[in-house]
Amino acid sequence: MECYVCIMCGYIYDPEIGDPAQAVEPDTPFAKLSDDWVCPLCFADKSEFEVME
Repeated sequence: MECYVCIMCGYIYDPEIGDPAQAVEPDTPFAKLSDDWVCPLCFADKSEFEVME
């Protein structure tokens, strides 16, 4: 699974870890995050993320 980076603050969403602070289980792909999920650091929405290269 691909990692995604927030272009606003640099936070990396790693699907192997998920986002425990927002009750996102490990092994949750970015595409499966809810539409109201936001960056845990700067609160940017999903549209502010891009695939890490």
